[in-house]
Amino acid sequence: AVDQDRTGKITASELRAALVNSNWSQFNEETCRMMIGMFDKDGSGTIDIYEFAALWQYIQQWKNCFDSFDRDRSGTIDAGELNTAFSTFGYRLSPQFCNLCVQKFDRSDRNTMKFDDFIQCCVMLKSLTDAFRKYDVQQSGQVTISYEQVSTLKRKIKETKDMP
Repeated sequence: AVDQDRTGKITASELRAALVNSNWSQFNEETCRMMIGMFDKDGSGTIDIYEFAALWQYIQQWKNCFDSFDRDRSGTIDAGELNTAFSTFGYRLSPQFCNLCVQKFDRSDRNTMKFDDFIQCCVMLKSLTDAFRKYDVQQSGQVTISYEQVSTLKRKIKETKDMP
């Protein structure tokens, strides 16, 4: 059972204990905190059974997505596979950017990312996109921002990363 202490609520630690990658490694603790934060409707830092059901569906959708881009069936995604995924999502990003993403989220030093890291990377990209779009009022793909706005964006991105 995921709810190990039988409180009716699931913490990030309990979620982490229940989830494994294809190589049987535990999910990244930060990814679990981020997912709890996304589905925690009452701000308690935990999710109930209904929120868990929604989270589980979300994880399954991401798993299907991940598997479709893991072309070599290695259980990991490399920068080329990530670039294909991002392109499918509608992003036109350079191979260098995809390499940077893999480096940031690769916890095994193999120039690849596991499933949980892929989820975290995609959520980070969406957060960056949402922040960028607030300044890209003409939808040109380019913005001019002040130093103060850069600092504000950096803080907002850090808050997204540090969600409980």
